[in-house]
Amino acid sequence: MQQFFQRIKLRSALSRTIRFQQLNNRFSVSDAILAVVYPIILGLGRIETNILLQQNGVFQYLASLPTYPNPTTLRRFLDRFGSRGLIAFQNLHDRFRNYFLIKPDPLSSIIFDLDTKVLTVYGQQQGAKVGFNPKKRGRPSYQPLLCFEGKTGDIWEGIYLSGDVHPAPHTIEILEKSVTKLPSGIREIRVRADSAFYDHVIAEYLQDMPAFYAIVARITKPIQRYFAGLSYEEISPGLWLSEFEYKPWRWKTSQRFIVIRRLIPERPSWQLSLFKMMGYTYHVIVTNLSLKPVNLWRFYNQRATGELIIRELLEAYTLGKIPTQDWASNQAYFHLVLFAYNLINWFKRLCLPDDWQQLNLQTIRNRLLLVPAQLLRAQGKPILSLPSSYPYSETFMNILKNIKKLSHENYSRN
Repeated sequence: MQQFFQRIKLRSALSRTIRFQQLNNRFSVSDAILAVVYPIILGLGRIETNILLQQNGVFQYLASLPTYPNPTTLRRFLDRFGSRGLIAFQNLHDRFRNYFLIKPDPLSSIIFDLDTKVLTVYGQQQGAKVGFNPKKRGRPSYQPLLCFEGKTGDIWEGIYLSGDVHPAPHTIEILEKSVTKLPSGIREIRVRADSAFYDHVIAEYLQDMPAFYAIVARITKPIQRYFAGLSYEEISPGLWLSEFEYKPWRWKTSQRFIVIRRLIPERPSWQLSLFKMMGYTYHVIVTNLSLKPVNLWRFYNQRATGELIIRELLEAYTLGKIPTQDWASNQAYFHLVLFAYNLINWFKRLCLPDDWQQLNLQTIRNRLLLVPAQLLRAQGKPILSLPSSYPYSETFMNILKNIKKLSHENYSRN
C-alpha cells in the first residue's frame, strides 16, 4: 500500500492541499491523515487499538512516519481537521476520484446507486438524534447518505446526517454534487435507489436533469388495487412480472410501475417495500426507463452491490465505530473512511490480477497486508523478507511490478 501511495503521490498531494495550524508540530497534517487511514485499511478498529502501531517500528519505517501518534493526539487532530481542513480534503478526494474513474478505461455512461444506513450510537455524541432505527428503537443515531458509482464501485459522494433527518430532502444535494463532478464524455446517467428515496421531488429532479431512474415504490393502497387486475408474465418458476401506469398524489405526471410478484414467501423488509396478498409477495419499482420489465428487474438487482459495499464499510472499514463525541470530528472520520475505501478500490482496479479484482478488504488483508515478514538490513540496504511458505509470493511480487508500471503523473492535479 505504501508503494501505491508513493506512486500516486498521495502524501505530497495531502501536504500541498490541506494546510492549517497545528498545536503539535511533531506530526504534519499529511502524517496525521495517514495515521488515521492506515489503521482503517489494516482493520485495527477503534482509535485506542491503534496504539499497537506505536510499538511497531517496521510499520513506522515502511509508512514513513516519525513515530505513531497516541489516541488523544489523533482525536485532537480530527477535531481541527473537521473544522479547518475538511473542505480542502473533499476537493482533493474529488480530483483523485475524477481521475481514477477513467482508469483503466473511460466511461460513456454512469450509474449512481443511492443508499443510507443507520449508525446507532451509545454515548452522548454531538448531533446524534433519535429517528428511524429498525434494530435499536429509541436509540440515537447518525445516518450517512451515500452515492456509489454502480460500475466501478467507487463512492462518489457522501453526506453525514443526524438520525432524525429524512434522507429525501438531502438527495437533491448529493445528486447535484455527484453530477457536477462527472468528467466530460458522460452521455447517460442512471440512478437506482430503494424506497427511502421514493419521492416526487427526486423523480422530477432526475427527469429534468435529464437522467433515468429505477426507484423502489412504497406500496400504497392505490397501488395495491392494481395487483389483482394485472396480466403477469412468468419469467421463472415462482416469479412473475407486470407493469402499469399510475399518477401518484402530488406527482406531476403518470409514472411507469413494474410489479414483481413472487409465490415463495419472503421475509418482509422495509427497504424493499414488500407487500403480501393471497399467497404472493409484491415488489414495485417506479421508472422512466423503457426497458422490458424483466430487463428492468435485472438492472435494479445489480444494485445489491451497493448494499454489499455498505456492509463492508461497516464490518471492514469501521464506519460504525464512532471515534469521538464531537460532530465535526466524527464527520471528518466518516470522510476519511470513504477515502480509505476508494483508495483500496483504485488499488484493486489498477494493481491486482483480474481474478483478485472482486476480493473484499478482509481477504486482501489476509493475503497481502497482514503477512509475517522480516525487515533486514543486508549491507545497510533494507530488505523486506517474506516467509518461504507464503503461498502468494509470486502474486505479491507481480503486484509490486504493476504498481511500478503506473505513470508518474500527478493524479491529484487532474
